[in-house]
Amino acid sequence: MKNRAHLRESSELFMRFGPTAVVVLLTALFGIVDTLRWGLVIALPLLLLAAYDFFQRKHTLWRNYPLLAHIRWIMEDLRPYARAYVVEGDLEGRPFNHQQRALVYARAKGQLDSHPFGTELDVYSDEYEWLAHSIVPNAQAPLEWRVDVGSRQCTQPYSAALLNISAMSFGSLSANAIMALNKGAAAGNFYHDTGEGGISRYHRSHGGDLVWEIGSGYFGCRTDDGQFDPAQFADAAHDPQVKMVEIKLSQGAKPGHGGVLPGSKVTQEIAEARGVPMGSDCISPPAHATFSTPIGLLEWAGELRELSGGKPVGIKLCVGKPHEVFAIMKAMRETGITLDYIVVDGAEGGTGAAPVEFSNRVGMPLREGLILVRNALVGTGLKPEVKLAAAGMVHSGAGMAMNFGLGADWCNAGRGFMFALGCVQSMKCHADTCPTGIATQDATRQRGLVPMEKAERVARFQRHTLHSFREMVVAMGLDNPWQIAPAHISERQNGAQSDSIDRLHHFLEPGELLDSPESTPYASAWAAARADTFGEAA
Repeated sequence: MKNRAHLRESSELFMRFGPTAVVVLLTALFGIVDTLRWGLVIALPLLLLAAYDFFQRKHTLWRNYPLLAHIRWIMEDLRPYARAYVVEGDLEGRPFNHQQRALVYARAKGQLDSHPFGTELDVYSDEYEWLAHSIVPNAQAPLEWRVDVGSRQCTQPYSAALLNISAMSFGSLSANAIMALNKGAAAGNFYHDTGEGGISRYHRSHGGDLVWEIGSGYFGCRTDDGQFDPAQFADAAHDPQVKMVEIKLSQGAKPGHGGVLPGSKVTQEIAEARGVPMGSDCISPPAHATFSTPIGLLEWAGELRELSGGKPVGIKLCVGKPHEVFAIMKAMRETGITLDYIVVDGAEGGTGAAPVEFSNRVGMPLREGLILVRNALVGTGLKPEVKLAAAGMVHSGAGMAMNFGLGADWCNAGRGFMFALGCVQSMKCHADTCPTGIATQDATRQRGLVPMEKAERVARFQRHTLHSFREMVVAMGLDNPWQIAPAHISERQNGAQSDSIDRLHHFLEPGELLDSPESTPYASAWAAARADTFGEAA
């Protein structure tokens, strides 16, 4: 009886729990098989890669450390992000540190841009420089200033904002980035420099003011053999959206260096903007073919002004040899043809790609270049006619104030506006793999950048930066930013000594180069300059 009861109880237990146990057992068995199958799916490609590494001949590390050596390449890709977000302090990053980038992001997003607990700068090191504030700030200063660009030879002068978008070409930047920048410029009433890649359909998409940059490739106004085409230029320059014309002589990141956009990257849209055949190499020579002397440069600038219907024409350059700058001044005085403006680009300026030797070792930094060109214009009595702009790591109101104190009439920013678009300084501009869709032609990467959304950030960054700039002028007790003088800017020489900029650099008086050049620090450069050649006079 006991055995029967035991069997009945066991049978009942089996009926209750047996099916579940069977299912669990079968699931476990199938799970083991499934795990092995998925394990093979993962392991087999890794084994094949390890085998390939072992037998290939190109990479020593792969050959000696199959599979494991790939970690090095992974870390190389992740290095910019790890350095920026994990390793670096707020003031250590280059070319822009975390604090500088955070300031732009905050202003672009309309977020709080205040900083707590005091400066993180060492005020007794040579990194510290400051502006002289007043005991009586001028709260009655105008809310906004603009600058009129155009000499007496210009019949269509342009009223420019004090902060504008620097030259960045379509091709270097994506279509979505160009559209966002132009819509932001239209919303904020400031200009958008096209870069030397021509005026694309995306530059025209939202009607923002354009400054058309003409480089040595003459993109958008060139013949089939790469020469300047006056008829094409006149047709495009008469567009009301084009407000000024800028002759690019050099740029800060790679002065004196041309460039080649490989044919494989010349899409239909890029070919259309640049006026070159699709799929053909797009070449920018180091030098212009339209002129070879200072007088030739000015004669061509005069021709461009006439062909454009009287719009302002200027030049952009990173200063190299001082006597060449003085040669342009002498040519203006001898010919009577004046430029309408000059943009000085510092060696700290950026670009999508440049030989590292050029970025690191060629070109004059913005501060020295701006002072030299300011002195050249003032010393020859040309400053009232020729306006002067500064470009090179401009991203804040304080930076703008410093540039105005050294002679600038307005400022241009490139990477600052890229940060406003969402750039994270991944250092992938040259590889076409920009993760934010800004400096790439990859459509899948561009998708993440929504022009309508980012345009608001572009306009907001410019507006809040100008607001900060005005607060600087107010704090200094001035009526306008052109009253900022070198004496208002001080910098440290060492931990114990500092001085104002006017005591560290020589600032010429009006006409001083004409009246007594031998008494200036530029005597030898002035003597070497000739209007008919960029070479040095014997």
